[in-house]
Amino acid sequence: MSEMLSEAALDQLFRNARTFNAWLPKDVSDEQLHQLYDLAKLGPTSANCSPMRVVFVKSKAAKEKLSPFMSDGNRAKTFAAPVTAIIATDHEFYEHLPKLFPHADARSWFVGNQPLIDTTAFRNASLQGAYVIAAARSLGLDCGPMSGFDADGVNEAFFAGSKIKANFMINIGYGDAGRDLFPRSPRLSFDEACKIV
Repeated sequence: MSEMLSEAALDQLFRNARTFNAWLPKDVSDEQLHQLYDLAKLGPTSANCSPMRVVFVKSKAAKEKLSPFMSDGNRAKTFAAPVTAIIATDHEFYEHLPKLFPHADARSWFVGNQPLIDTTAFRNASLQGAYVIAAARSLGLDCGPMSGFDADGVNEAFFAGSKIKANFMINIGYGDAGRDLFPRSPRLSFDEACKIV
């Protein structure tokens, strides 16, 4: 049986973690990105479908390619972040199910059923994107998840000719707590958001 994480770990993952808008000029290595994905990929998805695809936008050229598609409020902070992860959804994820879920013919559940494909892909890729945030924080990195971009433009620039579609973005690096860090916004209480039945 697993043990509860330490208070320090819970602080790092949730209580003290923030959405950062400004970044320290400190590199995030390719090795760290491999570590991040190797943790995030272990989170559960339905039938192990694993539809998330990630483009880690890191080079200046790639940032310049992405920049025109970011909203005005997100452009500067995205360009300044060491890494921007495009969290995307593969709508042909089911082609990998013979490998990922070999104990059943799971591929056949999806072929030709576009509504089920789209719902499963979006739900589980979004879930995996949350695992990316948790994995990054676990490795001592900060995150700035965002909407606010031209999805069609990003899809054409990064995923043309595929069934992969951008879902949301996460800036990743070492946040600058002294700049552009807003007070934590309120959250709903347990009684406002939950029921035990």
